[in-house]
Order: sequence, then C-alpha cells, then structure tokens
Amino acid sequence: MAKDIASTNSRLQVAKTYKLYIGGAFPRTESGRSYSPLVNGKPIANMCLASRKDVRNAIVAARGAQAGWASRSAYNRSQILYRIGEMLEGRTEQFVAELRLMGGSEKQARGEVEMSIDRLVYYAGWCDKYQQVFSSVNPVASSHFNFSVLEPMGVVFVVASEESSLLGLVSLVAPVVASGNTCVVLASNSQPLAAITLSEVMSTSDVPGGVVNMLTGSLSELVQHFSRHLDVNAIAFNRDLPDVVVDIQKAAAGNLKRVRCYDLDWAKDDSQSPWLIQDFCEVKTTWHPIEKISEAGSGY
Repeated sequence: MAKDIASTNSRLQVAKTYKLYIGGAFPRTESGRSYSPLVNGKPIANMCLASRKDVRNAIVAARGAQAGWASRSAYNRSQILYRIGEMLEGRTEQFVAELRLMGGSEKQARGEVEMSIDRLVYYAGWCDKYQQVFSSVNPVASSHFNFSVLEPMGVVFVVASEESSLLGLVSLVAPVVASGNTCVVLASNSQPLAAITLSEVMSTSDVPGGVVNMLTGSLSELVQHFSRHLDVNAIAFNRDLPDVVVDIQKAAAGNLKRVRCYDLDWAKDDSQSPWLIQDFCEVKTTWHPIEKISEAGSGY
C-alpha cells in the first residue's frame, strides 16, 4: 500500500484555473476561451481570455457601484484600503509563491509583496487628507464664498503593468479608488496570477462588489472596446506601447476620456504620491452667497 501511495509522486500536476472578477463574483469568461501563461516553456495555470462582453459586463458593474462607493466617507474608504493591506499581509506566502512561479526570485517576490502592502497603507492614509492638499477657498470680487474641491471622475479603466504584476497593479488601483472612483483592470498578460489572487483578497476585505473588477486577456483584442466605451471616464495606461497609446487617445476623444500614461519604477518611493489620486479627479467649484449683515450685527 505504501508503495502504491509513493508512486503517485509522479502524477501530473493539476494547474489552477483562475477566473475573472466582475461585480464581486468570479465568473468564467462568457467566450469560454482560455490561455496558459508560459514560464521556461511550461504552462503554469489556466487563465480566462476575456472578451468584449466581459469588458462590457465589468464596466456595467463598475458604474453600478460607483455612486455608492463615492458616497462613503473618506475615513471608511481608508479603512477598507487598510483592510486589503492586512489581508495581503496574512497571505504573503501565497503571493510570494505565485510571483516565484511566474519567474521571480525569492528576494524579488517577497520584496514586491511587502512594497504592495506598504503602498496600500500609504494610500489608505491619504484617503481623508488629499482634499486638504488640493482643495481651496478662492478669492472673488463679489459677496460670495467660492470653494473648489475634488470629486471622483467615475469609472477608470486600468491597463496594469506587464512586468510588475502585483506592485504595479496595486500602485494604480489604490489611488484610483481612494477618491471614490471604481475601476476595471486588465492584468498583466504574461504574469496574471497575482492579480486574480488579489481579487480573492478584495472579495473578503469589505470592498463592495463592482468597485474593482479584474480581467485577464489580450490588450490588442480589448483595447478598441474599452477606449471607445462611453461609460468609461478615464484610462490609466502602464505599458510601453507608444502606438497603442496614440490609438487610445484618438478613441478616447469620443467622450473626452482622460488618458494618463505612466512609465515609473514602482519600486521607488517617488512612484507613490497624492498626485496620482488627483490624476483621476475633477475639480468642482461652488459659489455660495454671503448674507448681508445689518448695522446692528444681525442678519435678520
């Protein structure tokens, strides 16, 4: 019997199947297609190859969640981002193992996970502070108060880094959602494992369904669909593909999407900044009349 059990060591390994993350659930792609990322010529997992309909479903989910997420207090959004960091800390070994499976060394993988946790905590701290930095009381030549404050843009489509599969993703998603935006993320095509596992963390970290939606698949296949979609308000692009950026900017003109392109070393401290929060906010200016006060000192 023992000999029979020992012989099972030669069995074929069952590769994990990673699904999409849309609206707080983990559906398979509606197209039924998949692909297998390769490391040293060997497949390491089964990934969904997202389709146009998956993009549309994810954007619908993000739009449906945006108003509720934006209406939460800044302090509550801070708590939730911090909670994601806590949960990521508790699953450090799993993320390290996946990053190593995708070709990273032990030192690189552990460093990337630790920096991702620190980055979530960093933006959690900014959730209730960026308004003080970027808002203002404006001088005007009339009897009015004039205030300028930041408001979230709405739905942001994030094309995550191809190389920095966890840290690069966290470094864009965290500032996008910190102000009340929701997002749809296209994860790294060649190194997608950590992105979907991060979705599993989010699903148990008090993040409302639809706030973050995660897709895996081909940028060349999906770019025309999200860049032209009229319910996407902004695009965060983090890949070195100048020709694709030009195409996105042309398509984005259809509803005046804001397009931000990043070429940063996410491992450096200067790659985290409240300015990344501001990149996906609009300025709202409010005029409020000043009630004239009588000579007796009363406004009535």
